Amino acid sequence: MSKDNADGPVKRPATRLVRSGREKSLTGPFVNPPVVHASTVLFDSIDDMHTASAQSPLNVARGDARRYTYGRRGTPTSDALEAAMNDLEGADGTVLVPSGLSAASVALLACLDTGDRLLLVDCVYGPVRHFADTALKRLGIEVAYFDPAVGAGIEALFTPNTRAVYLEAPGSLTFEMQDVPAIAAVAKRLGATVILDNTWATPLYFRALDYGVDVSVVAGTKYLGGHSDVMIGTVAARGEAWKKLKELHGSMGLHVGPDDMFLTLRGIRTLAIRLEQHEKAAMTVARWLHARPEVSRVLYPPLEGDPGHALWKRDMTGASGLFGFVGKGWTGEQAKRFADSLALFGIGASWGGYESLITLPHVTRTATRWKPEGPLLRLHIGLEDPADLIADLDAGFAYVGGG
Repeated sequence: MSKDNADGPVKRPATRLVRSGREKSLTGPFVNPPVVHASTVLFDSIDDMHTASAQSPLNVARGDARRYTYGRRGTPTSDALEAAMNDLEGADGTVLVPSGLSAASVALLACLDTGDRLLLVDCVYGPVRHFADTALKRLGIEVAYFDPAVGAGIEALFTPNTRAVYLEAPGSLTFEMQDVPAIAAVAKRLGATVILDNTWATPLYFRALDYGVDVSVVAGTKYLGGHSDVMIGTVAARGEAWKKLKELHGSMGLHVGPDDMFLTLRGIRTLAIRLEQHEKAAMTVARWLHARPEVSRVLYPPLEGDPGHALWKRDMTGASGLFGFVGKGWTGEQAKRFADSLALFGIGASWGGYESLITLPHVTRTATRWKPEGPLLRLHIGLEDPADLIADLDAGFAYVGGG
């Protein structure tokens, strides 16, 4: 028996993070896979080239030399990352794309045709909303938004041409949970594909495909990479959704550079310990903020009393470090002064790296009303000591309170 199989099947998530994508056919004797920079692939003969090109990648084993026909269609580096994501997601297949937004866009394009209708959750990531309202509508695809709290009531929104439902649980600005299994059950019964942006929880804390989701989208730029130095997205799927996704991905010529693949795979190896620390620190800061007189409410599903807490506790096994809070009685200018005064929170887009961040996001709604009692501030709690972060926030409150 080989050493790879001596311990039996690997089941626990933290172990999968370390071992997935490290088959000897991909990495050889090395711990990490080779970083293959390649465009042209050479063949022994014209017949060999024709045979390889005619074979579907769906029917060729990973690591098999016959799989490789051109750099953008696969290398040992991409095979290793895709294999790791397949294992983490429980997917039939995964494609890699240059960003989280491109992951969402590819997933939508793979599932929709002209004349179809898309149901899109109203707390969706802003750039996905823009893509739906512009590119999809130009393609003749109807887009309708729905309340994140709709649950099984989404059935009333279905029309004969509804072909896909897009979820983001929780939303990355207002952090509203959705009842994913209930929505997915309705969609499956009515013949629609369910797509979920799973960037916040990652497949470590929410294995979306096990809850009725057909296509799982992750902005690997965030926690998978974990160090704010990589741009990548992953899209994992099962069944017919996987076949459509693979076809579209290949037809569009999408590809990710091998160095970004390698950095993402390296980040996955430490995802469990990083997310554990992000969650622990975020809970500490969130509870502290919840008790502050300057804070009207904290938007964080793991926090007791959050409207989405029951769904989070039922479906997810952990949380990330991203959440928001609403200033109590503050003006927008006071919120800006608060953010500008902080020493340990950078002001910048994205999240999921080792550093703490703050933004004052703009929330767009179509189907529901979002009018908080004060300005919304979004925090990403990094890997700094939470006591230092709290001291920084405390000084910010004192600065704003001092006029």
